[in-house]
Amino acid sequence: MSEDPIDFTQPYPVDAATCRSFQERGHAVVRGLAQPAEVAAFRPALLDAAAAGRFEHRPLAQRDTYGRAFLQMCNLWQRSEQARSFVFAHRFAQVAADLLGVEAVRLYHDQALFKEPGGGFTPWHQDQFYWPLDTDQTITLWMPLVAVEEEMGPMVFAEGSHRHGHLGAFPIGDESHRVFEEKIRDEGFSRGGARRFDPGDASFHSGWILHSASGNQTEKMREVLTIIYFADGAKVTALDHPNRQFDRDLWLPGCEPGTPAASPLNPVL
Repeated sequence: MSEDPIDFTQPYPVDAATCRSFQERGHAVVRGLAQPAEVAAFRPALLDAAAAGRFEHRPLAQRDTYGRAFLQMCNLWQRSEQARSFVFAHRFAQVAADLLGVEAVRLYHDQALFKEPGGGFTPWHQDQFYWPLDTDQTITLWMPLVAVEEEMGPMVFAEGSHRHGHLGAFPIGDESHRVFEEKIRDEGFSRGGARRFDPGDASFHSGWILHSASGNQTEKMREVLTIIYFADGAKVTALDHPNRQFDRDLWLPGCEPGTPAASPLNPVL
């Protein structure tokens, strides 16, 4: 890292048009949320933290659709102080809160989603299906650590689908892709999403929006850090699905249904 500390407390003004776009379409792009030099300074620590958390080492050909979609390494912030400083950036959380229209957000968790060279497509899915939270005020930041072009598999969204809420208990996989592809066609959702990102550009999306991504057709790793936030004050819902039970145990330890979603892993950022 640079000898000069990077100040992530400086606010990033979000214009009204971007906030409206997020509310109406369910996603929005915020260019230059982190400067390329800032990303470059923290990237080695983030890559080290991701490598330490990697558990998938099988060749692509031996994995299922989900396993070929990306390498998933979670809570990088717990693995180094530098990773923690980046994930806990006030600047990022402030934009998430502004887009949601809330006063404060808590961390749900972060994860590195690295799509390998030749990696497969990401099936259509809804993130919030997994989350035992009683609020729709959830949002994910998706920030590349490297330049991402269309051939590397940026996200595609079914615009406005977040307003339909929970569309079914479908974990990400072949079935979710088939069911939601039909839903998108039947409802006439348009497909949108930025096709190019510089390091530090950020895409934000609602927890309920349907989204997917194509495979990585290049020889470069698609390095992306995601940070999931939810509105402060949310409570834990009934653990009515094994995925929600799993998520509660992992990301909201000790928080029982009906109580605030506010474990030591979920600070206000």
